[in-house]
Amino acid sequence: MLLFFFRPLLAIFRIVFSSRFSQEWAFFSWNQLTRPLLFSFQQAFLSTGLTLLIGLPAAYLFARYDFPARKMLRAFSLIPFILPTVVVAAAFNTLIGPRGWINLLLMQLFNLTEPPLSILNKLPAILLAHVFYNTSIVIRIVGQSLERLNPNMIEAAYVLQASPFQAWRKIALPLLMPSIAGAAMLAFLFNFTSFGVVLMLGGPGYATLEVAIYSQVFERFNLPMAGVLAIVQLTVTWLIAIVQNRVGHTGIRFGNAATANESSLRRRPERGAEKAFVITMCIFLVLLFILPLLSLAARSFVTLEAARGERGKIDTGFTFRYYAELFRNRQDSIFYASPVASIQHSLLYSFLTMIIATGIGLLTSYAIVITGKRFSRIMELLFMLPLGAGSVILGLGFLLTFNHAPWTSGRYPVILPIAHALIALPFVVRTMVPAIKSIPQNLRDAAAVMGANHWRVRREIDFPILSRALMVSLAFCFTISLGEFGASGFLANASTPTVPIAIFRYMSQPGALNYGQALAMSTLLMITCVAGSFFIEHMRLPGKTETLPSGKYLTGK
Repeated sequence: MLLFFFRPLLAIFRIVFSSRFSQEWAFFSWNQLTRPLLFSFQQAFLSTGLTLLIGLPAAYLFARYDFPARKMLRAFSLIPFILPTVVVAAAFNTLIGPRGWINLLLMQLFNLTEPPLSILNKLPAILLAHVFYNTSIVIRIVGQSLERLNPNMIEAAYVLQASPFQAWRKIALPLLMPSIAGAAMLAFLFNFTSFGVVLMLGGPGYATLEVAIYSQVFERFNLPMAGVLAIVQLTVTWLIAIVQNRVGHTGIRFGNAATANESSLRRRPERGAEKAFVITMCIFLVLLFILPLLSLAARSFVTLEAARGERGKIDTGFTFRYYAELFRNRQDSIFYASPVASIQHSLLYSFLTMIIATGIGLLTSYAIVITGKRFSRIMELLFMLPLGAGSVILGLGFLLTFNHAPWTSGRYPVILPIAHALIALPFVVRTMVPAIKSIPQNLRDAAAVMGANHWRVRREIDFPILSRALMVSLAFCFTISLGEFGASGFLANASTPTVPIAIFRYMSQPGALNYGQALAMSTLLMITCVAGSFFIEHMRLPGKTETLPSGKYLTGK
C-alpha cells in the first residue's frame, strides 16, 4: 500500500504544488474545476435516487417471495456489477442509440424517416446505465437485511393493534435504515466516480471529475490541473467512504439485534396483489438486466444498410462479418492488435491480478480479524481506500510515479496487473473477512489439542471452510481485471491493448465496420463476464445464518 498506493498519490500532490510555485497557478481554471464537480454531484444524486426507487422493491421481491426462476434472475442481477463499462456503453448504444433496436422498431411501426428517441449522449442515458449498474448493490445489501429481519417484531406490533403501514414505518424501516443508507452511499460513491459510462454515453457536454482528469491528461496535456481534480475527488470520496463505513458498522449492530433464527422467510405469493407485484417486478428486472445484453448480442450479428430509393428506410441482414473482420488488418495499421492477442493480454493480466489480489487480500483479512476491534476497523478502512480513489486516479498516479521504471515497459508491463490488484483488493477483503470470522474457534482448539500445529490447523480447518470465499474472490479478481478500463487507459501499451481498450478504439473510429467489430468484441467479453457472474452466484456462501453457542454467526451449511 505504501509503495503502490500512497506513493502514486504523493506524486499527484507533488506535481500540483511544484507547478503552483513554478507557474503561479497559471494552469488552474475555476471553470474546469466547478463544472465537472457540480455535474458529478448532480448525476450521482439523481442516479442514486433512481437506483433506490427500483432496487428497494427488487430487494423485497428476492427476500420475501419464492417464485420460478428466482435463482436465475438473482444471478442476472449480479451481472451488471462486474460488467465492463465499455460493454455496457455498447449494449445501451444498440438498444437506445440512433440505430438501436427501439428506434428501428418505432421507425418501422410509424413509418418515420428519423429516429424518434434521442437520449444518447444526454443525461438520461447516463442515469439509465447507472441504474443498470448499481441496482444489484441495493438488492444484495438491503435484501440480506430483509432476509434476516425477525418477523416476531412485526407480529408483536400487529398484536398491539398496529396497521401494516405503522408496523413497517415504526419497526421494520428503522431497523432497515442503516442497510438502506449504506447501500445508497455505496451507490453514490460508484456514481460519483463514474468514468467509462459518462465518457462513452454522455457526450462532450458531460464530464464527471474522472472524465475531466482523463481529458486534462490526454487532450489538454495539463497534468497539474488533472492533479487538482484528482485531489478534490479524493477528498470527497474518502469522506463518503468514512461515513459509509461508520453506517455499515451501525447497521451490523442493529441487524444483530433484530436477526431471526430462520434466515429464509420467503413464501410463494398468494393474494392477487402479491402475484401482480411479483410478475410486474420480474418483467421489469428482465427488461433492465437482460434486454440490453440480448440487444448487444443480437446487434453483433446484424448489418444495417440504407434501403435503395427510400429515405429513412433501413434494411437488416444476418452476418458473421464483424467477427471475421476482427482477425483482419485491412488498413495495415501499426497499432492493429488481433482479438486473440488482446484476449491473451487480458487473460495474462487477469491471472496475475488473481494471484496478487487474493494473496494479499487473504493476509490482510487475517490481520484485520486477529487485531483489536478499533485497530481492525482502521485497517479495514485503510484497505478500502483504493475503492474510493477510483481507477483513473490510480492510473494517473502510476503514470507519474512509474513511467520511467524499466519493469513498467516492454511487451507485458508488470505495472498493469498491480494496478488491477489494487482495484480488486477491497472486494477480496470484503469477501474474506466475514468468512474468516465465521470459522468456529472451538474447531481450531480441538485440532490444537489433538496435536496439530499452526499451519496444519490453517490447512485442515480454515482452508475447507474458506474455499468457497476464495473461489468467489478469485472470480471477482478475474472479472474485474478482465473488464478494467480506467487505469488501463493510462498504462496499457499501444501494441498490447487489453480487450476493453481494443473495444474503445473500435468505437472511437468512424464507420459501420469499426462499430460492428466493437460490438463483436463486446459480445465476447460479455459472455465471459456472464459466465463469471453465474460462477460467483453458484459458489457464494449460502445465506443461512446459524447462531453458535459462542454467540457468533456462522454463514454456511
